[in-house]
Amino acid sequence: MPLLRPDPPAISEWRAARERIRSAPADHAEALLRDHARAARASVVRMIDRAGAGHVGGDLSVTDILTTLYFAVLDIDPAAPADPERDCFVLSKGHSAAALYSTLAAAGYFPRRELDTFMAPGSALNGHPARQKVPGVVTSTGPLGHGLPVAVGTAIAAKLRRSPARTYVVTGDGELQEGSNWEAAMSAAHAGLDNLALIVDRNRLQQGARTEQTNRLDPLDEKFTSFGWEVRTVDGHHYGQLRDACTAPSARPVAIIADTVKGKGVSFMEDRVEWHHKVPDVDQVRQALAELAGVRA
Repeated sequence: MPLLRPDPPAISEWRAARERIRSAPADHAEALLRDHARAARASVVRMIDRAGAGHVGGDLSVTDILTTLYFAVLDIDPAAPADPERDCFVLSKGHSAAALYSTLAAAGYFPRRELDTFMAPGSALNGHPARQKVPGVVTSTGPLGHGLPVAVGTAIAAKLRRSPARTYVVTGDGELQEGSNWEAAMSAAHAGLDNLALIVDRNRLQQGARTEQTNRLDPLDEKFTSFGWEVRTVDGHHYGQLRDACTAPSARPVAIIADTVKGKGVSFMEDRVEWHHKVPDVDQVRQALAELAGVRA
């Protein structure tokens, strides 16, 4: 049983926001999603500042993906987080927990005030998401390369139940250097999982170096195609492209390669490897929050 409980007023706000986004013209929907993403990024910076720890670079690169999923794509009800017929989402790059928590709180899975406890002793909001503690977390993630295999399992389970529920999973790109991903990819195609979408947060950086310096991934699209997947490549910060790629039907599992920028939204963090898990100082926090509010020096 999770330690936290859904927040009904926040759920009502989220439902109204999602309806506005879904019914708005494309350009207005983009603006609304951008506002939610900006708020989530500011929340991430504050959480990591308070905690004195975290993975700010990857949090900021994946924020637009999470915002699009939770406000425009997923068929979910935060009031019933364990509904077996809901869409499932797995954050395989679990070290980006701050971005996930900010998004879940915005959807009302738990009160926003809990974000202040991020990584504090006794908090439910650990440095990696735990299914037993946080509603809306489908599976605990931490060791890289585990999320996609679990997502294949939830997609197979939905098929066995004849459920229309879909499974979405986000991996980091460096994470794809783990062999377990490719075993899962092979299984997904073999099982014909047209209800599974993998989104690769392709920021091209990992801890300490660029992915292509560590263990080359390109041509990533051809790798997934050869494993029997349909591949869609999008700008990972363009909400319309992300939404279309996530919702367009396919007869095969879909790999969405989302080109992103690590540290997106904060000028001195963008595409800088040291911000994988560096913690900003007081002046840097002030500058980051100003930039995210639209004030650039």
